[in-house]
Amino acid sequence: MSVLSEFTKGLWKEVPPFRLVLGLCPTLAVTTAAKNGLGMGLATTFVLVCSNILVSLLRNVIPSKVRIAGFIVIIASFVVIVELVMQAYFYPLFKVLGIFIPLIVVNCIILGRAEAFASKNGLILSAADGLGMGIGFTMSLTFLGAVREWMGSGSVFGVPLAGPHFQPFAIMLKPPGAFLCLAVILAIMNLISAKRA
Repeated sequence: MSVLSEFTKGLWKEVPPFRLVLGLCPTLAVTTAAKNGLGMGLATTFVLVCSNILVSLLRNVIPSKVRIAGFIVIIASFVVIVELVMQAYFYPLFKVLGIFIPLIVVNCIILGRAEAFASKNGLILSAADGLGMGIGFTMSLTFLGAVREWMGSGSVFGVPLAGPHFQPFAIMLKPPGAFLCLAVILAIMNLISAKRA
């Protein structure tokens, strides 16, 4: 296993929402705008990288009988840090993301990476894995949010991209729009992978 391969697998081969189909709750709920996806992705990336590093460092100290509980305590500690920082410095985004920030604790991407990877590998590989998965997750949420925002309001990151005659697809800013976008993106990614194979 090389550090580069561990980092890059989260960018395409195992990108969490589109390949592993993990973390769909925040993926579908907060991606009504690109900035929401970016904020949620960065928060999750911070927690993922920090928890992977700490789990890797403590993997021989945490008893196997309480490892899941130990991992959750580690993850929850970093989520509290993210929540407090967002509340202090990014309050409008904090209000938009709402309950989905504390729910990072039970995000299956983070707990899955801690259990399946960080608890079995060293510090550098675990940090690379967490960073790659986190960046892939951030890119996925930002892209999905940008598509939904563009189709639903004619703008991306609040910058108008459509002309005055643009008729927005209001459904794209609602929950069914998230499922539609996700399905189309999954289909396109599967087509690209099939052509490569």
